Amino acid sequence: MHVTEFLKNLTFWEWYILLFWPYRYIRLIVNIIGHCLYRSIPKPQNPTYTKEDVTVVIPTIESNLEELRGPISSILACDPHELILVTTFGKYHGLLQFAASFADPRIKVYDTKIANKRVQLREAIPRVTTRITVLVDDDVTWPSTILPWLLAPFEQEDMGSVGVCQRVQRVRTGDLATRAWNWLGACYIHRRNFEISASHFYDGGTSCMSGRTNAVRTEILKHPLFLDGFCKERWGKYHLNADDDNFLTRWLVNHDWKTWIQYDRECEIETTLENDWSFVRQCLRWARSNWRSNYTTLFIEKKVYWTQWWTIYALYLATFTSLGLITDPLYFYSFYCASRNWDQTSLWIGWSLVIAWYIFTKLVKLTGLLRRHPSDIIYVPVSVVFGFFHGFIKLKALWTWNETSWGNRPDGDIDNSERMAPTAVPADVMINPMPGTQSLVRYKDEVLISRVPSGLRLSKTTAYSEKEPLLLGLDDT
Repeated sequence: MHVTEFLKNLTFWEWYILLFWPYRYIRLIVNIIGHCLYRSIPKPQNPTYTKEDVTVVIPTIESNLEELRGPISSILACDPHELILVTTFGKYHGLLQFAASFADPRIKVYDTKIANKRVQLREAIPRVTTRITVLVDDDVTWPSTILPWLLAPFEQEDMGSVGVCQRVQRVRTGDLATRAWNWLGACYIHRRNFEISASHFYDGGTSCMSGRTNAVRTEILKHPLFLDGFCKERWGKYHLNADDDNFLTRWLVNHDWKTWIQYDRECEIETTLENDWSFVRQCLRWARSNWRSNYTTLFIEKKVYWTQWWTIYALYLATFTSLGLITDPLYFYSFYCASRNWDQTSLWIGWSLVIAWYIFTKLVKLTGLLRRHPSDIIYVPVSVVFGFFHGFIKLKALWTWNETSWGNRPDGDIDNSERMAPTAVPADVMINPMPGTQSLVRYKDEVLISRVPSGLRLSKTTAYSEKEPLLLGLDDT
């Protein structure tokens, strides 16, 4: 009875606190536990897979080729079986000459007609001869100890893909704005480490296996259905050629392959993000991909409902409900409305706890980052403000989710129209064969063109070969 009376007397804002605060913060508390308990799969003493089983594939459109020297050198130092570089036709000869400067026969260079990661990967995948393919972005630097860690989870036969933890290359010199942008990029990557380690701990799930470094069984990538879907994915009425890593992640889930993240300093890769306003365009591109892919996962493919219960709540639904632009102001306003009639002492204690909890939620995912560089504490207010601003980015991404522009990379958008191209529209009415027709399609060594109705003739030649289908209607005789 007392509970019933209590619930009847609750105001709207008290109901909001009772329902929404737990929904929002249980996720955080449970993720903290999962992240702290998460452990990498250890390296086996007698591994089944070695560096000779690894081919690294790097699609690139980089114009300043010297920018690739560090990443390529770090990968070659890990001694993979082969390194495949795929660029566009116009940059092929330059990249070929650059690759020759390494004097390493393991480097192979190929090209495609357009600058598109899916097309470039499609060019490289059939050429892989090893059991494991590692897909790598062209701005990633590897530690020399990465490969044994990356290969260890593949001792499990149902392991399809393995990723690693990441960090951003830090900028310690230059103006304050550059260092602040660099901090925001570091926060983004570190939060991602936190979230995917927690989700993998509970159900082995993630919304996206990052393409910065992703080891995949080659048999998966070479499967005809994968390659066909990879190159022909549709988004509504469009042919989608963006979001390649999202497609691969969903394919693994839908075909019952496991994924894993190796979280150890010995396999931590280093990447670069933009250190100016271009970072906002990067965030916009990522947000669009999240909207598209998470919508597809939850409402079209739906396999995760049977396999990744925690990931649905912690990652997928968060795309739709985590908008700091809205939720942060409501957090404080709801408490203000609910506590109007409190006495002064209770009000002071309540506000102290609310503010302390808010600060805790903004810092807890960054503790690892701050332990490495305690002086970065001065940038925390920047990330709090940007988190609020990021709500605008997510809303704009939702409004423009049919766009796929890269936005922050030279030459990245030359072939942008290929990333979201309209698909062919099927005919509204199917045309049936006319009465008396024996066959719609007929292959013969030679068919005299005089036997073909003039309205159905395919060419002006006098004969049709075996390779050319012949559409036949009524006989002309």
